[in-house]
Amino acid sequence: MSLTGRTVIVTGAGGGLGRTHALFLGGMGANIVVNDMNGESAAAVADEVVAAGGAALAFAGSVTDEARVAAMVDAAMEKWGRIDILVNNAGILRDKTFAKMDLEDFRQVIDVHLMGSVICTKAVWEIMRRQQYGRVVMTTSSSGLYGNFGQSNYGAAKMALVGLMQTLALEGEKYNVRVNCLAPTAATQMTGELFSREVLERLAPEAVSAGLLALVGENAPTRAILCAGGGRFASANITMTQGVQLGAGDGVAEKVVEQWDRVCERTGDVVPPYGFAQVEMELASVGLDAVSLLKTG
Repeated sequence: MSLTGRTVIVTGAGGGLGRTHALFLGGMGANIVVNDMNGESAAAVADEVVAAGGAALAFAGSVTDEARVAAMVDAAMEKWGRIDILVNNAGILRDKTFAKMDLEDFRQVIDVHLMGSVICTKAVWEIMRRQQYGRVVMTTSSSGLYGNFGQSNYGAAKMALVGLMQTLALEGEKYNVRVNCLAPTAATQMTGELFSREVLERLAPEAVSAGLLALVGENAPTRAILCAGGGRFASANITMTQGVQLGAGDGVAEKVVEQWDRVCERTGDVVPPYGFAQVEMELASVGLDAVSLLKTG
C-alpha cells in the first residue's frame, strides 16, 4: 500500500485539509509538492513532511495562475522526474444567498475551484498520459451534489468538478490515468464558523485524508465519488431511473405530469457508464440500438 517513488502535487496545502493530505501522503512514502498561495505556509508544511521522514518541495502560487502552475510542474519534474498524483484541494468560500451575492463573488469561486483544478490538471495531463500512469483527485462537496443554502457559487463549482471528473476518467482510461472525486467534511478554516467545538473535534481533517489512499493508489477506481468525514466513508453516485416510454406528439406533456411518480421511480436505477448511455436507453425503449444507428462517416 506504499506510495514510495510516487510524486504528488497537493494544492492549497498550506493548512487545513491540504496540509493533512500532504502529511498523510508523505507518510505513505510519496514525494510531496506543497502548493499554497502563502509561501511561508507552504514551506512550513513541507518542513513538517521532511521532519516526519518524507521528501517535499514547497511552491507558492495561485492555482489560477497558469504560468505559476507550469513553473510548479517544471520544478517537480526537475526534482523527481515524474508526477503521478494530483490532489486538487485549493478553494475559497464567498457564501451569501443568491439574491444578495455579487457576481464577482460567483466568478471568484468558480475561478479558484473549477478553473484552478482545470489549470492544474491540464498542466500534468500529458505527463501522466506519456508515462502511462496518473491519479487525479477533484475535491467536490455535498453542497454541489445536493445543494446547500447560501452556497450557489460553491455548489455550482463543486458539481462542475464532478462533470469534469466523469469525462477525464473516460479520456484517461486507456492511459491508466484514473480520476476521482473526494467530498470531504472536515474542521478547517473554511468550515470553522459552521459547527460547534464538539462537532469540529469529531471532524478532524486527518480522518478525511485517510480516504485518499483508495483514490490514488495502484488499484484506485475511476469515476468514483468518495464522501468522507468523521471516520465515515460513503460513495455517492449520479443515477438514472428506468423511466417511462410515453412517445411523442400531442398530449405527451400532460402524460409526463401525470406519470411523474413513475418517471422518478428509483427501483432499478442505474449508474450510466458514460453520457451517451442516456441516448442508448431512450432508443432501446422503442426497440432501437443506438450504437448501430451512429453515423460512421
